Amino acid sequence: MSLQQEIIARLGVQPEIDVDQEIRKRVDFLKDYVLKTDVSGLLIAISGGIDSAVAAGLCQQATDELTAEQGKEYKTVGVFQPYSTQEDIEDSYATARAFNMKHQVETNIEDAVDEIGILTEYGMKQIGVHQHISRAGKGNVKARTRMVVQYALAFDLNLLVVGTDHASEAITGFYTKWGDGAVDITPLSTLNKRQVRMVAAKIGVPQSILDKAPTAGLWDGQTDEGELGITYEDNSNYLEGKQIAPEIQEKLERQYMKTEHKRSAIPGI
Repeated sequence: MSLQQEIIARLGVQPEIDVDQEIRKRVDFLKDYVLKTDVSGLLIAISGGIDSAVAAGLCQQATDELTAEQGKEYKTVGVFQPYSTQEDIEDSYATARAFNMKHQVETNIEDAVDEIGILTEYGMKQIGVHQHISRAGKGNVKARTRMVVQYALAFDLNLLVVGTDHASEAITGFYTKWGDGAVDITPLSTLNKRQVRMVAAKIGVPQSILDKAPTAGLWDGQTDEGELGITYEDNSNYLEGKQIAPEIQEKLERQYMKTEHKRSAIPGI
């Protein structure tokens, strides 16, 4: 078995999908887990990108169905988490409107992130390192601070924190997991980016979001494809078992091997 075949099998990606069946399967997955864990619903951070928009739509459908079936309210809470101002925050709110999301919270993380940055710089000074927190370091603080706030809300509201991770992020390690602050459930995990887009089109994700370049929002102008040097087209083709340019395949597989720690449990002895 080639490394490509091993990766595809491990991540569970199918070369072709029936979109309606995938939607039904993932909504049922969410419903079953909500009932199993005896929570009041789901919490999803809505960034304004396509992955969180799809996850939000699936969550809202799941809790709407549970409310109708169980005779009590189950809620999906959409959380918007800008750092200072977010140019595309209207796309986050457009997602909530598209799925008739009643429960919405905005938590601006700027003050918390900046305070952590100051504390980090103070800590470095104590060991003789006089520098500002790096751009990448601050980007990671943003991601982790968002997770802290999500879990603080979810704890007191008795909700599960939903992740937007999918196979095209898992293969590159470009997602929030383990050391970055894990999530409770990932309804997109066996889809590649192309398939996520197919589901997005089917469930009615706004066109403005479908047209955007994928970004984790770690700093101004940051894009996934620009940072990794690998397009999601090549990434998805690889995960569907197709041939891609050898140099891109080598880069993708090298990224996979380098980020194994993000797909594995915390090591012990």
